[in-house]
Formats: sequence, C-alpha cells, structure tokens
Amino acid sequence: MVQCNYERMEDKINTFSKFGDTGNGGITRFSLSEEAIAARKEFTRRMEAIGADIVTDDMANMYATIKGTENLPAILSGSHMDSVRQGGNYDGILGVLTAMEVAETIVKENIPHRHPITVVVWTNEEGARFEPAMMSSGVICGKFDKAVMLASEAKDIPGYTFGEALEQSGFKGEEANRMNPAQAKALVELHIEQGPVLEAEEIDIGVVEGVCGMINYEFTFTGQAGHAGTTPMKYRKDALYAAVKTIQYLHDELDELDSKLVYTTGKIAAHPNIHTIIPDEVKFTLDARHQDPEVIKQVLAIIHKIPSIVEQCKVKYEEAWSRKTVVFTSELVDYVEKSAQQCGYTNRRIYSGPGHDAQFMIDVIPTTMIFVPSVDGHSHCEIEFTPVENCLKGANVLLNTILQIDKQ
Repeated sequence: MVQCNYERMEDKINTFSKFGDTGNGGITRFSLSEEAIAARKEFTRRMEAIGADIVTDDMANMYATIKGTENLPAILSGSHMDSVRQGGNYDGILGVLTAMEVAETIVKENIPHRHPITVVVWTNEEGARFEPAMMSSGVICGKFDKAVMLASEAKDIPGYTFGEALEQSGFKGEEANRMNPAQAKALVELHIEQGPVLEAEEIDIGVVEGVCGMINYEFTFTGQAGHAGTTPMKYRKDALYAAVKTIQYLHDELDELDSKLVYTTGKIAAHPNIHTIIPDEVKFTLDARHQDPEVIKQVLAIIHKIPSIVEQCKVKYEEAWSRKTVVFTSELVDYVEKSAQQCGYTNRRIYSGPGHDAQFMIDVIPTTMIFVPSVDGHSHCEIEFTPVENCLKGANVLLNTILQIDKQ
C-alpha cells in the first residue's frame, strides 16, 4: 500500500509553524495578516513545485490542482491556515499540510488517478480576526451574505474591514474560480480531534460521521442593586445568586441526559461588578452540543422549565445561535473506515463537537472528515500537539481514501 513520507510531513509541520510563531510553541496567524500571507506564499511555492495549477476565488480561497487522466470532477481536500490568538500548530493547518503531502506523494510516486486532486485553503475559518467563523466557505455555500462579510471589522485594527484586507492581500481572485459543485466529486477534510477521546482510547484514526448539533442561549437575571453592608439577606434581590441557583439547576438536570451531551457556561457578566454592591444584573451563556436532535430537544425542555422569577429576580433567556446536526456522506465515511483498516490503524466512529468548513460543504458536495488524536485533548492553545507519527497516519488514510474515491 502506498504511504506518505515521514520526513516530508515533518518538514511541512516545522516550516509552517514559523509563520506567526509566538516563541512559546504556538502561533498567532490571523486571517489575511502578514503571517497568513507568508504561509500562503509558501503554500503556493510548494504546490507549484509539484506542478499544481493554483487559482484563488473572490474570497481568497485557494485551490491547487494536480490534473487527472480524465476530464472528471475534482476530489478536494484541505482546511484553513488561520489560527486563534496564541493557538497551536495543528488546528486547521494540518488539514492543509496532509492534503499537500498526499498530492506530493501522488506526483512523486506517479500514482495514477482519473480525477483532478485539489488542495484547498479556506479563508478565515476561525473568525478570530473577522467574524463570523467559517466565513469564506460559508459565502460560497450560500450561508452568508458576501456584502455583509466584506464589511466585517477586524478585532485587531479598529475600522479595518475584511474587504480591505482582501483587496490588500494579493490573493483576491475571481468569483468564477469558486469551488463549483458540478465540478467537484467530493471533499475530505483532515483535522485534529481537538478533544481527548482518541488518545485516551489509544485510537489512531477518528472516522467522522458528522458534526454535533448545538444551541447557545443567553440568560439575563435582573434584581436590585443595594449596599452590601446594610441590606438584610431576606430583602435582597441578588441577581448573581439567582444566576448561580439556575446554573446549578441546569447542571443537575442536564447530567441526567445522555452521557455524550456536553454543555458549558463559558461566559458570565455581573453588574455593577463592585464588591460592595449587590449585583442587579447578571448574564451568562449556555452552550450545549449533541449529535442526536432529540437530546437537544430535551435540553431545550429543561431550559423552558426555568421560572420567570428566581430568588426574587426576573429571568429571561433567548437563543443566541444554533446549528443542526450535520451528517456526512455515508459512502465516504465508509471509505475512511476501510482505508484506516487497510492501513492497519485502530479506528472508531466519532462525531465532531467543534464546527468545520466541511459542515457547510456537505450541503453542496459529498463530504466527510478524518480525525487524528490531540495530545491531552489540547486545542486553541500553544501546547496543542499531535506527534508526526499520528499526522502521517492521518495522511496515509487521507491518501488511500482519495484513491478509493478516484476509482468510483
């Protein structure tokens, strides 16, 4: 069985880790920043060196294609190059690097393939500089309005828009260059798991069946401010206490649901946030994720049972945003599983908790994903790490999955 090259894989990881290096083992590589432009230029140099034709579209998505022997739709693979602030060297970029390695292996080993193979780089997946996340794949898949996206302001430069960054990047291409579903056979995106399951279970490859549905709610508790030293406890309308009681209620109830449910209170704000004043307003968020829509419905039922008054404070809540469970193309999921088995790698089926460009692509072309383990489950931080051996296993599964698709 054909395999990718360890030394080349290691070189790609080491080289791209220099673009935005924080000096602490990680990177800050915001979309269309100088660091991201440098990474794009290195991508271009390497792909041109193996004979790939490279085009960019009007959202600066990049497509590097090695031709097939027949005039057939292309098989796509890739991910994103941008990172969060002080992120790691694997989230997103590993999907690009493994796709590059697959293309290079096919070229250097003269592996016959009928379909063109396209390595894709999606622009602004993280949304760390310009909101929202998965911006450019979202535009070409009809999820976002392009004009609204162009007006998105940078978090690091007040008043600086995505449209301005796009114009100045040197990577803005033509709308005609966008991924065309009629000319695309499939997309396979490799990614780190970003969680601890694969490593804990000593599994080499995650066969990704889909992306978990999720809801995100914001709760607001309104009480009455008062002096911390003069207001007797029985007269207080303490919004923070009401919020705490509600958080405890949510944890108690949600823990009774399916063990695969994950939920987080990740943001909380108290007003006036002064140690001598009883809080009169508190807001917190609840993020809940599960692959089964019925479990999400149960979460909503628990939320809806919260009374309008808690500890003498008014309560209101509203949905901030949500997404439905995404199920990947079953035939492609089977190909990934078969490839992992043929390579002799341990594997298990898994759902993704985080979102990915692939969850938009599934609406327009057949799509699936491959996960490789994350050491200790770390991601979106500088200690994010996946050994080269695991990266190479992922690349090998990606290679053989693409070659299986090419036969169809």
